[in-house]
Amino acid sequence: MKSDSELSLFLAGDVMTGRGIDQCLGRSVDPQLHEKFVKSAEQYVTLAERHSGPIPRPLTFRQLWGDALSELRRRQADLRIINLETALTTHSEPWTEKGIHYRMHPGNAGLLRTAGIDVCVLANNHTMDWGREGLTETLKTLKNQKIARTGAGNDPPSAASPAILTLKNGRLLVFAYATPCSGTPPSWKPDADIPGVNVLDGLGTAAIGRVIDDVRRHRRPGDRVIISIHWGGNWGYDIPSTQRTFAHSVLDAGVADVIFGHSSHHPKRIEIYRNRLILYGCGDLINDYEGIGGQEAYRDDLTMMYFPRLNADGSLKSLEITPMKIHRFSLCYPSEEEVATLTESWNHDPNLHPWIQFGIPSRWIQDRIPAKDGDRARSFLRLVFDA
Repeated sequence: MKSDSELSLFLAGDVMTGRGIDQCLGRSVDPQLHEKFVKSAEQYVTLAERHSGPIPRPLTFRQLWGDALSELRRRQADLRIINLETALTTHSEPWTEKGIHYRMHPGNAGLLRTAGIDVCVLANNHTMDWGREGLTETLKTLKNQKIARTGAGNDPPSAASPAILTLKNGRLLVFAYATPCSGTPPSWKPDADIPGVNVLDGLGTAAIGRVIDDVRRHRRPGDRVIISIHWGGNWGYDIPSTQRTFAHSVLDAGVADVIFGHSSHHPKRIEIYRNRLILYGCGDLINDYEGIGGQEAYRDDLTMMYFPRLNADGSLKSLEITPMKIHRFSLCYPSEEEVATLTESWNHDPNLHPWIQFGIPSRWIQDRIPAKDGDRARSFLRLVFDA
């Protein structure tokens, strides 16, 4: 039973609804791409269908979220927060210094409302793929959808400002930062009356000090604080010492309660430090990578929904993680065999998936969805950490 003082959250890493996914939705931008090897977003649809089978067209918002909607209803989190790694724009001029560009037609932005998203983090390496004009349209689109954003803005103060959400049990502040090590160009920083992304110069002492100062300017007694940070590369389980030092230093200063890290295409380590949660890499939740070969060992088709619960003082009460699978551009519960593959490696050899570590007491809970409307009964597991 959740007490009135507790805060329950839904957190998700990269949500990338552009490119191939955009082509399947009700409205889409011009499919032309400026990548080295792929020149049309339709090619990503072809790869996915060749791998998994036909994708419905138009793909509805509910079909895209799939079983994640059932999980969101089941959990009833107070707030839902994602890293939106897609520009919402029809602007046609890409940022030429980058080789990969993601965008979704603003007419599809309702898919965020379908999932009840409260906050979109924009501090990442794809928000400004379509230039400052594309970012301006993204900001306007989210405002029209009445969805809070953080990590980008029309000038330096607005880009650095947190999303502030007021609930009956207190305020939640969400600060967001991107780093050059995630592929975010330093030139994306905003200037006076020039929109941009909230980019840190690195993860060293100056960056740590800046984050601490930012929070202290806004935090009031009783507030709970999330620091969202887009850092590191896309593949690999290693956690650089700079990331651990950054996370520990911010928590040592007593200014934050959750470090919400993302950039890797697969989940990475979880740490509980000073009774606070550190997610070093949440992995993607939604993308169009289905059928793209080369990194199959990481099983980036198996994604995660994170449900932390915070006490009144911001300490971690519990954390539940629900696995999902991307199949035909839709989120579904993994099969029992796929979940068993995960649990076997986690339970018997944590070095195979070293993001589950640091001696956190944990257990698996098996849930079952009964057969309904001709669908078979489905079993899935939730990983529960007890702080």
